[in-house]
Amino acid sequence: MDSQRKPRLMERVRRTLRTKRYSRRTEKSYCYWIRYFIRFHGLQHPAAMDAREVRSFLEHLAVERHVAAATQNQALNAIVFLYRRVLEQPIGNIGAVTRARRTRRLPVVLSHAEVLRVLACMRGDIRLLAERMYGSGLRVTEVSRLRRKAVGVVRQSGASGARAAGVRFEWRDAAS
Repeated sequence: MDSQRKPRLMERVRRTLRTKRYSRRTEKSYCYWIRYFIRFHGLQHPAAMDAREVRSFLEHLAVERHVAAATQNQALNAIVFLYRRVLEQPIGNIGAVTRARRTRRLPVVLSHAEVLRVLACMRGDIRLLAERMYGSGLRVTEVSRLRRKAVGVVRQSGASGARAAGVRFEWRDAAS
């Protein structure tokens, strides 16, 4: 008889996220915001709520919690996913919501010489990973998943300029 029960809401959310091949980090984040939304409204089931409750939750995040704009957008995306994909019911018109302020930041970029000085302070695998990130634009999670076999080191003779160290990296097929 237990196998006949209807899956609980968060089980349905996780199953839908995995079926649609969302990343594990997105799954974790969406589940957090959905649980926060439900707790914010006194454990009321989302199917019984409408756009008013969504608007009050988003305004709470912006006005009282002072979250960043990206955080508020992430919470909104999680709730929209819940209503559209899991509950399959319209959320309604949320209307004008107090938006979290986007902070204006100037990008902090190191010059090429500064990057080389930072890399010179590193040794071993950490340096190799940092060079891969800088040279190829890989993200931290992407470079941390690399296997040592996937990156080959080729010694060069007569290297000059940026390759004065005489080392060049090349990608190998993971199977080789």
